[in-house]
Parts: sequence; C-alpha cells; structure tokens
Amino acid sequence: MRKVGRRFAGEVSRFLTVGAVATVVAFVVFNGLVHGFGVDSEPLMNDDPQLAYVTANLIGMLISFRGTRDWAFRSRGVRHADGGRIAFLAINLVTMLIPMGFLWVSRNVLGLNDPYSDNIAANVLGLGVGTAVRFALFRQYLFPRARVVHDLGTEPAGTH
Repeated sequence: MRKVGRRFAGEVSRFLTVGAVATVVAFVVFNGLVHGFGVDSEPLMNDDPQLAYVTANLIGMLISFRGTRDWAFRSRGVRHADGGRIAFLAINLVTMLIPMGFLWVSRNVLGLNDPYSDNIAANVLGLGVGTAVRFALFRQYLFPRARVVHDLGTEPAGTH
C-alpha cells in the first residue's frame, strides 16, 4: 500500500475508534433517557427522543473532540485559532441532523417507537451516514493537509 493509502487508512481507523468510544457512551445515555436505565425505571425522555439524542451526543462529543484532535488527525494541522473547537462543534451539530432525521422518519412517518426501531434508525442508519459525512468535513475543513510547495516556490501541477 502506498504511503498516502496507509496514512488515509490510519486516519479512518483512528477516527472510527474514537467515534466508537463516543458512540457507546451516547448509545447508553440515549437508551437510558428514552427507554429507561433499568427494568422498572420510568424513562425520562420517551416522548422526546430527538432531545434525548442531542443530549446523549453532546456528551459523546466531549469525548470525541480530544481523541479526534490529538489522535485521529494528529498529523494534520488545524487552521482555526481556537484549536478547531468551534468548527468541531459546528460540524458535529450539523451532521447530528442526519441521524435525527432518520429517527424522526422512523417515529413520525413509519410510526415505529420501540427500542429496536429507534436504534436502527438513529444509531445504525443515521450514524453511519453521519459518520461518513463528518469524516469528510473534518478532513477537508477542520484538519486540512498542508499544501506541498516545491523548493522553487511554485505549487505542483493540479494544486491551484
């Protein structure tokens, strides 16, 4: 595998690992809020799964910021003066709309409100699409690769 391919594969695997840890935390919090934390417990937010999803994922975002910044994209610089915090939050909030949309359709269009349907909609389908979009946005806008400049001070062909 070429060096570029190995670097990309490393970024993808580290990004997915960080995301998996944050997702497990968000998954547990979401299901606890919407379906209860125990067999006999009353769910706190069963009637408001979108708010529960946002709450759970804000907690997950706190975990994922450090791992993404310091490990997943460690070889890339940040072009933002705040270390990328605001852009990270903005990208995460915008891409959170994707799984929330899947959850909304499942609940409000298909009429499904059981734990299995909620999790397939939000944490499988929505999270999968959202993760791919988030990875692309992070690489492009938050942690861009520095442009290569030849010794003569000119950019290589095709980088304009």
